Amino acid sequence: MKKILKSIIALVVVALVSGGVAWGTFHYLESKRGYDSSSDVSAYGQMFGQNGNLHLASLTQAGYPDFTKAAESSTHAVVHIKSIISKGDNRQERMIDPFEYFFGNPGGSRNTQPAIGYGSGVIISKDGYVITNNHVIDNANEIEVTLNDNTKYTAKLIGTDPTTDIALLKIEGKDFPYIPFGDSDNLKVGEWVLAVGNPFNLTSTVTAGIVSAKGRGGIGGGQESIQSYIQTDAAINRGNSGGALVNTDGQLVGINTAIYSQTGDFAGYGFAVPISIAGKVVADLKEYGTVQRAVLGVMIQDISVAKEVSPEKTKNIKVTEGAYVGGFADRSPAKQAGVQESDVIVAVNGTKVRNVGELQEQINRFRPGDKVKLDIIRNNAEKTFDVTLKNSEGSTEVVKKTDGLSAIGAAFIDLTDAKKKDLGISSGVEVAGVDRGGKFAQAGIQKGFIIQKINDQAVSSVKDVENLIQKASVGKDKVLFIIGLNSNGARRYYAIDLSE
Repeated sequence: MKKILKSIIALVVVALVSGGVAWGTFHYLESKRGYDSSSDVSAYGQMFGQNGNLHLASLTQAGYPDFTKAAESSTHAVVHIKSIISKGDNRQERMIDPFEYFFGNPGGSRNTQPAIGYGSGVIISKDGYVITNNHVIDNANEIEVTLNDNTKYTAKLIGTDPTTDIALLKIEGKDFPYIPFGDSDNLKVGEWVLAVGNPFNLTSTVTAGIVSAKGRGGIGGGQESIQSYIQTDAAINRGNSGGALVNTDGQLVGINTAIYSQTGDFAGYGFAVPISIAGKVVADLKEYGTVQRAVLGVMIQDISVAKEVSPEKTKNIKVTEGAYVGGFADRSPAKQAGVQESDVIVAVNGTKVRNVGELQEQINRFRPGDKVKLDIIRNNAEKTFDVTLKNSEGSTEVVKKTDGLSAIGAAFIDLTDAKKKDLGISSGVEVAGVDRGGKFAQAGIQKGFIIQKINDQAVSSVKDVENLIQKASVGKDKVLFIIGLNSNGARRYYAIDLSE
């Protein structure tokens, strides 16, 4: 019955947000960097020019928490985000359905009309940097940010990280209201928090609740997202994605990202990416253009799960909390440091980890080249290993952002209505020229080629093409799949690797 109940719960996950919100049982621990977490948050805050101007919570005369100051300071820094995804000539406004987002189009047919999605974002610096969820702006050709005073800005996409479902935007201006970073590690279960966002396209909505759990994983079925959420019962609904989770001091402690629900609306379970993770991600995006993700190179699962799945292998293990090591990746830093299969990782740099989610949250602070101390249990005795973290390619080098537009070596022009009519197409962009040393020329794309789709997204302007190329250059796969017509009207398909 317990297993059946778990299966039912897993089927009713809805992303306000994120496409895929958990790992599998075993997974490479993709990670990030940090030190003592309070210094991490402070460092990320300093990168965005934050200071300590906080409004402390107080008590009412009746002795109840007073959220008014924290709410007032937060609402002005939480923005409404409108993302325009062009897929044709006519634009259609709609609220992106979370079931469609998470499970795909249930009808099986493709919606060829453009869509306008809505979500939330958080201003984190007075010069206009904004955090939101990646899925809120995913594939957007244009991003519009509206402040609480109804001032509108066109946002520039600085970078995205689908793994954590975090994106960083920039709006031009100065002296914007912003929310300073708090310390998500110091949150206590039962502590009051506020969720601030734009549910159902309503602006400046504040809900209150408590921290229900920390390091929460196992929320859904994806293999490439984090498993270390803050769980809260503050009401989070569609449109809250990318909004702020703040403590009663008015500090940003999380980015609201997902809900459990049978209907797609709030049912008492909301989830936020801790600012200890989100802050490091946006700092990397700002400094490097891409996330510097370190790995331990281990395949892990909660020890409690391992004891159920592999009772023979774990029958002599007495600890009941920690991350069980079931195997290793090639060139695993942990294995090179001396960690073995069947070890149980119980602490990172002295901070206790009870499960996979908490281990991930600790490692997620680090960059390749950083060193960590792992406390492990082996044969019911504790050992400590110094591990130098590496990137997924097995080195300690910083990953550089690829300038996709420079790499492809091509120029583009919009198609005239007359040429569209002559070709019998409704949209497309013409390649105006190619550089013999660029990736377009190497792939065989010539001047005059008509691009119709890039990575399954229809294009109708030069800006569409440039945005999709830049997006692919900072994405995980760094590949362009291009569909179009050559000079004699024959359809052609090309794949271009931007990582080389």
